[in-house]
Amino acid sequence: MGISAGRIKDIGPSPQSFDIERATKDNENYRSVTWSGRYLQLTLMSIPVGGAIGLEAHPETDQFLRLETGKGRAQMGMAKGKLTFDCEVSDGWCVLVPAGTWHDVTNIGSVPMQIYTIYAPAHHKPDNVQASAAMAKADKHDEPAAWSVQPGHSPDKGV
Repeated sequence: MGISAGRIKDIGPSPQSFDIERATKDNENYRSVTWSGRYLQLTLMSIPVGGAIGLEAHPETDQFLRLETGKGRAQMGMAKGKLTFDCEVSDGWCVLVPAGTWHDVTNIGSVPMQIYTIYAPAHHKPDNVQASAAMAKADKHDEPAAWSVQPGHSPDKGV
């Protein structure tokens, strides 16, 4: 298993297994990429009280988010300024984001919101760890691996 220094290490498109509930609750980083396959990717997220994932849209990526702890407000819509979906979510809830949908999840609770999220296809650099939302926003090298299958792109065969 790819566990190092208490953190799940992304070992790329190799078999992997770990306690996802424990790993999600233990994660203190804004985003930790924990597994990158050819077709999907798993990340762990910790959103501080009053913080948010950040309004974004992924044109060709579907996304699944699951809250392990905390309370949030999920908002989605087809336009950045028109978020017609608005729902409170908490422990055990999931948020399903279709490709191209603007979305944000804001922590409206009194404890950090611990989330795991699955992207299909992969959306981030394998094994990337971003301690804060500001670090994630500033990261200019957060791209999926060349071996991942992306829309309109043939993956490298090197893995």
